[in-house]
Amino acid sequence: MNRSEHILLVEDNPMDVILIHEAFSGIKLADRVISVDDGVEALDYLYSKGQYDGRHSDIPVFILLDIKMPRIDGIEVLRAIREDPRFKIVPVVMFTSSREECDIQKCYELGVNAYVVKPVNSKEFFDAAKHIGLFWGLLNELPNKG
Repeated sequence: MNRSEHILLVEDNPMDVILIHEAFSGIKLADRVISVDDGVEALDYLYSKGQYDGRHSDIPVFILLDIKMPRIDGIEVLRAIREDPRFKIVPVVMFTSSREECDIQKCYELGVNAYVVKPVNSKEFFDAAKHIGLFWGLLNELPNKG
């Protein structure tokens, strides 16, 4: 992964953020993670609005997105991402505690690339996050942006 490339983590649980950063640290991705707390902040980041006004609007390598969040949930963020031609090809991985069939179905209908239910056990959570980072952050190839 090139130094200008980054991962957008959209997660409102501080402990989950810490575990994901630790997992990504082991595979040398942690310094490229931009963390935001909810869907509003995620969209502000992507569209360079609000506190992110004026930021260089580079596109994430992938987005790791929770569903159950305050203000705007992950499904609505996914919908906005997939409706925008700039973000249509950005891989989005739902990493959520929801096993609800309607959430899984809706995410795939909206174009999610993967849906991973967060393990409750912290070691399994760490391993799942690490595997997500390895595949989407290091192994997956995206088309050229230019």
